[in-house]
Amino acid sequence: MMTQTIMGQQDIERSLDRISLEIVERNHGVAELALVGIHTGGVFLAERIHRKIEAYEQLALPIGNLDITLYRDDWSLISQNPIVKKSDIGFALEDRRVILVDDVVFTGRTIRAAMDAIMDYGRPRSIQLAVLVDRGGRELPIQPDYIGMSVKGAEGERIDVLLEEHGGRDEVVVSRQ
Repeated sequence: MMTQTIMGQQDIERSLDRISLEIVERNHGVAELALVGIHTGGVFLAERIHRKIEAYEQLALPIGNLDITLYRDDWSLISQNPIVKKSDIGFALEDRRVILVDDVVFTGRTIRAAMDAIMDYGRPRSIQLAVLVDRGGRELPIQPDYIGMSVKGAEGERIDVLLEEHGGRDEVVVSRQ
């Protein structure tokens, strides 16, 4: 298997800086905003974006995390005994602009499942999507609002976001068979 690093630590930090500023700018500040990271990589990225926005704006911003395992349309194909993580959204979603955060968007199915899960917690004013990597290949009409890097992945390629919070180092790698 061949791997290639397409983003290093500095690239990831620069992208998260830009995404954080774009979120504040597009929403005219942080009033009524909330961040929700999708397990697992999206949670770590949401926490980083959260720290950056709070440092810029000097205001507290609600943050939560979401497990979408049982909302996926393919969960029974992945495993007969799925590992379900804990969701934690400790704030009301009504009238909030929710920024969903994930590491990679590909087919759009994870994001669709996340939107279904969010609606079980309440009805936000809007949902926006921030991702570190957009690899194209959508099967559903879902597009990110904030993107760190766009990569057109070929068939058989895998894109992995490795983060130091998950026992590694910060990098994005493409693996080819």
